[in-house]
Amino acid sequence: MASFQLDRIQHGLDPDDWKPMNTIGAGVRELRVRDRSGAFRVIYVAKLEGAIYVLHCFQKKSQRTSRGDVELATRRHKELLKDLKR
Repeated sequence: MASFQLDRIQHGLDPDDWKPMNTIGAGVRELRVRDRSGAFRVIYVAKLEGAIYVLHCFQKKSQRTSRGDVELATRRHKELLKDLKR
């Protein structure tokens, strides 16, 4: 299911269920997927030219996204921006 939603994003469409994650960075979104196995999240940025960058993906275990997941995605977003400037 996540791959289908990422394909939609790749073709310029919004996924079926998402929310902005501006606390992580400008243009960062959280793709929300639910199936029989549970709830899953893919934190990504698609505003940068030429690619969709997946910063972090995980299975949700609680209502709120954990601080550790947000911190990891934030760190990866900063590293990505630094690498793209080179």
